[in-house]
Amino acid sequence: MGFFSGSMFETMNMLSTSDHTSVVSINLFVTLLCACIVIGHLLEENRWMNESITALIIGVGTGVVILLISGGKSSHLMVFSEDLFFIYLLPPIIFNAGFQVKKKQFFRNFMTIMLFGAVGTLISFIIISLGMAFSLALVSSSLFYFIYEYPLSTIFAATDSVCTLQVLNQDETPLLYSLVFGEGVVNDATSVVLFNAVQNFDLSHINTTIAFQLVGNFIYLFITSTVLGVVAGLLSAYIIKKLYFGRHSTDREVAIMMLMAYLSYMLAELFYLSGILTVFFCGIVMSHYTWHNVTENSRVTTKHTFATLSFVAEIFIFLYVGMDALDIEKWKVVSDSPKTSISVSATLLGLVLVARAAFVFPLSFLSNLTKKSPYEKIDFKQQITIWWAGLMRGAVSMALAYNQFTRAGHTQERGNAMMITSTITVVLFSTVVFGLLTKPLVRFLMPSSKQLTSMISSESLTPNSFIVPLLGEGQDSVAELFTGNGQVSEAPEGGRNVARPSSLRMLLTKPTRTVHYYWRKFDDAFMRPVFGGRGFVPYVPGSPTERNVDN
Repeated sequence: MGFFSGSMFETMNMLSTSDHTSVVSINLFVTLLCACIVIGHLLEENRWMNESITALIIGVGTGVVILLISGGKSSHLMVFSEDLFFIYLLPPIIFNAGFQVKKKQFFRNFMTIMLFGAVGTLISFIIISLGMAFSLALVSSSLFYFIYEYPLSTIFAATDSVCTLQVLNQDETPLLYSLVFGEGVVNDATSVVLFNAVQNFDLSHINTTIAFQLVGNFIYLFITSTVLGVVAGLLSAYIIKKLYFGRHSTDREVAIMMLMAYLSYMLAELFYLSGILTVFFCGIVMSHYTWHNVTENSRVTTKHTFATLSFVAEIFIFLYVGMDALDIEKWKVVSDSPKTSISVSATLLGLVLVARAAFVFPLSFLSNLTKKSPYEKIDFKQQITIWWAGLMRGAVSMALAYNQFTRAGHTQERGNAMMITSTITVVLFSTVVFGLLTKPLVRFLMPSSKQLTSMISSESLTPNSFIVPLLGEGQDSVAELFTGNGQVSEAPEGGRNVARPSSLRMLLTKPTRTVHYYWRKFDDAFMRPVFGGRGFVPYVPGSPTERNVDN
């Protein structure tokens, strides 16, 4: 009995010690988050620094201090968890990006985004795969076979959408932001298809059947992921519109929006779809319908809540990655072959540079062929910026690498450790070096803010746009409202009147405004009466309870 009591006491004491350690770790981590925000604010006007680089540097510095204090045993407060990243941190970042995105700009360039995100990622994947296979065969025959079992190229072929949010400003460079970030969202679906293909097909003997299967898988994944996000967004709009949450409490409106968005992401993961695509399009639909159905208090609350959650998650991720980059366990495994580790990292970085250039410039040329207006074409300076801004590999790449090459964040296999340390090296170098130079590069190559404003205004009113802005938006800088008589009404924010195409020739040469016109008619006639949206009058206590849509 005494022995049993003693064992129980020891167990409870160990649990108490473990809980205390966790509390200490969380306190230190929250303190570091606060420090990142304060220092980031002080450096806000700095032309070189941004929040992600600040958090990454603080994370690395903290890791060094912890490494010294622990006597070289550990460098982080918590073990990197890909589940924590994908389940809790990534969804609010991507959802807020979709919620805040300038939809006209995004859908106007949708075909170019699809080119970069699908075709571009495939080109990048092929170049990186061939380059890595050749390089690793020269370095080590064992690693040569390793690359086929664990396709590192699928990780580095895709643009990191989280990094894009940090280095490009949607208001200053709307075209570049929509292209690079949109590419990052679309190539998530492409990467999922490629990763599954590498596991299920023998790509060394690819044929027409396999190629069609890959294309079919991508189309299926893209459409189903998008539809799931749209359905979740429409369902939230319908529920809020019909149940009048706002007459009792704004908390319920905010809660249902947040939970429905998160549910869409988790359902996508449950059915092996692209959660990033799903939650991104859910954010777009919610901003177009749901957000206009809630009360004014809820609108302010949701806008700032989503932005705050996204901001904190981004800082958390880069701080986390910075500390975990010095994980001594993985570096010890490859310490006996530093030359090989450096060679693999340098090769990866070089292949990322070459692979991105191999598709950005040719695909930009193809995209420009479809556009007649000079304001819609991607000039050479913009192409250089797109190439550069998409070079960074960040937390998404880290999480994917951990997911493929470790178990619970740990590995003792030399090949696995080599891939992890190489990923860490590329992530740190690309985020810090490329990230530091992105802002100065954009300011050097891009026009001034005044010129940009003029370009955006002219671009929005150009009738030759090739891409259809499928969703109108009240949050865009320039709004174009089509009236029921087939004419374009005066834009509420200072736009000019533009005549609608009135002949078959004009219809063929100027399809955007015509298709957009029919979309707006469909939206006004069928979608908004059911799901609400801009012009919908939400319930306000003390006012008539009848709700309506004012087109």
